Amino acid sequence: MTTPFQSVSSDTEATGQRPRVLVAGGGAAGLMAAGQAALAGAEVIILEKMDRPGRKLRITGKGRCNLTNVAPLSEFLGHFGATGPFLRQTFHRFFTDELLVFFRELGLEMVFERGGRVFPASGKAPEVVAVLLDWLHRCGVIVRTGVTVDRLIIDNGAVAGVICGGEVIDCTALILATGGASYPLTGSTGDGYRLAKQAGHRIVPIRPALVPLVTGGDWAASAAGLQLRNIRVDLFIDGKKRTEAFGELAFMEFGLSGPVILTLSGRVVDALADGRKVHLVLDLKPALDDKKLDTRLIRDLEQRSQEPLASMLRGLVPKELVTIALAATGLNGERLAGTLRSEERRRLRHWLKNWRLPIVGHRPLAEAIVTAGGVDTREVDPRTLASRLVRGLYFAGEVLDLQADTGGYNLQAAFSTGWLAGRTAGATAARTKQRPQG
Repeated sequence: MTTPFQSVSSDTEATGQRPRVLVAGGGAAGLMAAGQAALAGAEVIILEKMDRPGRKLRITGKGRCNLTNVAPLSEFLGHFGATGPFLRQTFHRFFTDELLVFFRELGLEMVFERGGRVFPASGKAPEVVAVLLDWLHRCGVIVRTGVTVDRLIIDNGAVAGVICGGEVIDCTALILATGGASYPLTGSTGDGYRLAKQAGHRIVPIRPALVPLVTGGDWAASAAGLQLRNIRVDLFIDGKKRTEAFGELAFMEFGLSGPVILTLSGRVVDALADGRKVHLVLDLKPALDDKKLDTRLIRDLEQRSQEPLASMLRGLVPKELVTIALAATGLNGERLAGTLRSEERRRLRHWLKNWRLPIVGHRPLAEAIVTAGGVDTREVDPRTLASRLVRGLYFAGEVLDLQADTGGYNLQAAFSTGWLAGRTAGATAARTKQRPQG
């Protein structure tokens, strides 16, 4: 049997006949699609441009691989925004429970963490890739690495093959699972958008999603490296509150990152692109309302009245934020805490609950966790993930205009769409009488 990494000079040399299904891309969606197509009765070859498959999967979730989330379907779909309903039929076929069973049968142990997130018990993303590649090996799938799909061969409205570096590889069906355009060093360079356009598909403009944000002012560098938990963040666009999020955030030299910021970033990116003004309001003490926080401040100011105000503030906020707090409130940190007047205390209380940060930009697409935009889902059959424009062409994963919040939702979508595209493409190809070789 051909090993998963064995490169073959032609498909006929490997199998004695043409492959029935080609899978462009060896990420989460592509690996799942390839195995399912093989199980459906097709012969399958993965065409992966990098030197090994699963490059992005190996580093996802900070190297821990957040496989999925056990949130119920209605809540799960809500994390995808406007295009979420497209996934309903896919998730009815293969969803969280099915994915957990799938990995358990492959011998992968998993753990459940807060927020419904699921990780491999080892905490090592490469283990996920390893069990998938072992499964593909047993399914008889061939993985060709270092191969870039340059063009599609479309004959009479149907996919007939691809051209890779001058080599023609025939097929009955092709699954585009090339990923998005984020993390280009892992191979996600937007090839799928180019190929889909060649097939006549509309591409919803791509832009970064789940991406860190750039703040105005020169305060960020002094807090770089600080991470906070249980913070509420309100998003304002053109002065009106649009939404809020609660959770962890991280301060960077350029601004803000962390799960709560990534969750809000999609709306921020679109608003900035439209020329709208954006700012965030941080509540550093969400567990305390104004009255309780004022009581806390009075107590601390009285108990530590002979200490400098800067010293007293270290009991309220991390030391990295003390100078920022003093600058924002116009208070002198060398003053004795006990000399603070009620109006000055009110300013401090307001800042703790309403730290306003203007957002002036976002980090580039290469630093985004996922890509927003992609193949217009209106041109894809949600029951099969087949193209409505070209017969034998299927889509799976991030190449589609599907993106969700952080928390395991995007990876579940990749596995689920891979499962459905692989099953339907494989079954269709297996039923199609193979054309004689010319």
